[in-house]
Amino acid sequence: MSSRDNTPRGLTTRRLALAAMLAALALIFSYVESLFPLPVPAPGIKLGVANLVIVMAIYKLGFSYAFTINCVRMVVSGLLFSGVFGILYSFAGGVFSILVMYLLYKTGWFSMVGVSMAGGVAHNLGQLVAASLIVENVAMMSYFSILLFSGLFSGIAIGFLATLIYKRLPEISI
Repeated sequence: MSSRDNTPRGLTTRRLALAAMLAALALIFSYVESLFPLPVPAPGIKLGVANLVIVMAIYKLGFSYAFTINCVRMVVSGLLFSGVFGILYSFAGGVFSILVMYLLYKTGWFSMVGVSMAGGVAHNLGQLVAASLIVENVAMMSYFSILLFSGLFSGIAIGFLATLIYKRLPEISI
């Protein structure tokens, strides 16, 4: 047993291994998504498939593991696919998104679809705020009206998919 938290060492190892696999899966989803951009006229709109992993991690592993998985994915994905500014925008959106999703999850008032939908909108808002601060132009926020709807729709799709997967996952003690 671990002297810190009275959790058997095997359970901690199992959680860590699951978190590493989820981080790898989120990275794979990010990569695949970068290969197939959505055929929409507005730039920067993505489905956010990696968010499926983050939503599942919040529900299965809790905030600290989900936050770590999200950060690992954003850094590695940024280094591989988008560069330093990609990491900055991703962090702004990803951190705001996971905070919003976790707070809504903790209330117990929202379904997984609602939590994911709010996360999609929060991610887009966080990225726009970061972009506005970096380029020092608040007019960029006018793009939020477009990103609001893309965040809603992608959040609903990811939340629905997460709900279907979550219902089929076996209960495991981790």
